[in-house]
Amino acid sequence: MRGGDRSGRDPRLALEEAVSLAHALPGLEVVGSAVVRLPKPHPGMLFGSGKVEELKQLIEAEEIELILIDGNVSPVQQRNLEKEWKVKLLDRTSLILEIFADRAATREGVLQVDLAALSYQRTRLVRAWTHLERQRGGLGFVGGPGETQIEADRRAIDEQMVQLRRQLEKVAKTRELHRAARAKVPYPVVALVGYTNAGKSTLFNRLTGAEVLAKDMLFATLDPTMRAVELRTGAGTLDVILSDTVGFISDLPTQLVAAFRATLEEVLDADLIVHVRDISHPESEAQAQDVETILEALGTDEKIPRIELWNKADQLDSQAAEAAANRAARRDDVYLGSAVTGQGLDALLDRIAVALADTTEETVLTLPFAEGRARAWLHEEGVVLSEESVEAGTRLALRWTRRQADRFAASFPDLLAKRPAPQDPPPSTPWEP
Repeated sequence: MRGGDRSGRDPRLALEEAVSLAHALPGLEVVGSAVVRLPKPHPGMLFGSGKVEELKQLIEAEEIELILIDGNVSPVQQRNLEKEWKVKLLDRTSLILEIFADRAATREGVLQVDLAALSYQRTRLVRAWTHLERQRGGLGFVGGPGETQIEADRRAIDEQMVQLRRQLEKVAKTRELHRAARAKVPYPVVALVGYTNAGKSTLFNRLTGAEVLAKDMLFATLDPTMRAVELRTGAGTLDVILSDTVGFISDLPTQLVAAFRATLEEVLDADLIVHVRDISHPESEAQAQDVETILEALGTDEKIPRIELWNKADQLDSQAAEAAANRAARRDDVYLGSAVTGQGLDALLDRIAVALADTTEETVLTLPFAEGRARAWLHEEGVVLSEESVEAGTRLALRWTRRQADRFAASFPDLLAKRPAPQDPPPSTPWEP
């Protein structure tokens, strides 16, 4: 059920997306859906009394056990509606949390879901106990049972959140080690991003041969899947690390964006972002804007090159396909294709190869012995191939991306001037992969 109009989009299309969300949760059978327009939401029941009674009769007639509302429902509204309808009710945020909990496969993903769920529950404690109005007898120094229960619940949630954050710190350290090891290869990272159900996992599977879950449902992938692959292009082969990430969605709750920031860190570290769009969707443009908004919220570096794949071209009729092809042809960063049929993917891979051809370079840098912080920075980034002590200091052979070089230059602006000329020989100790 979709209540109101949160985003200004076509409510029918928004309802279709909400139904897809419901289908993404195993065990649910959707028996009906409807758009309920709310000129003014009722503070206690969300809907007016007439609509509440109408829906109650429908719920009883169809023997419905769960109501999903595609919008925000306050704790008071949820409690009152559940009491009136005698069914369980989930709003958009709680449904997404349920899906995340079901899909999360890695340790980090599970912890992130738990943290997001606790954060959501904590915000709903303030008014969840307002029906407990009795006050204890005595002098009045001790609050009533409602206040006591709220504080106890909040304290318990805070303690659980602290424990989860500690566990996530350990997971983050492990991920840093994996990232450092990968950087030593070092293959450029290509991150696939896009609106949920845009076809990212299907594209990932086609390019890598991996058996990542690829179904026609929302949030089919939650944990980023990384594969070191050799992409065959018209120019030869290209070794890259391909990352498939969770799909973005409109009105993603703030606490979910924050909680899943670590899960999407591979996007922040990417050398190239491929934005996969479902070009057959009527609101493809709005979906693309949602993706860009979340990327900006994540703090994605604007300098990271981006390419768009207008996916699902096979689902367009001939007239729409021709129009999309003409639009794509006018941009050098857009490719029309299909992850299912393979249409347009060769051109996309050639473009990826060109974009990544110069992402890494080898150089030699001599640091004065006193520059321990700069040396530590290079090792943390995993870009040091070998090093030796010379009279002038520590001589390091590096292999890094242009973005890493730019960041080093920004952090240590005086040191790159000490780089030897390109003809200088590398250190005597060879680097072996």
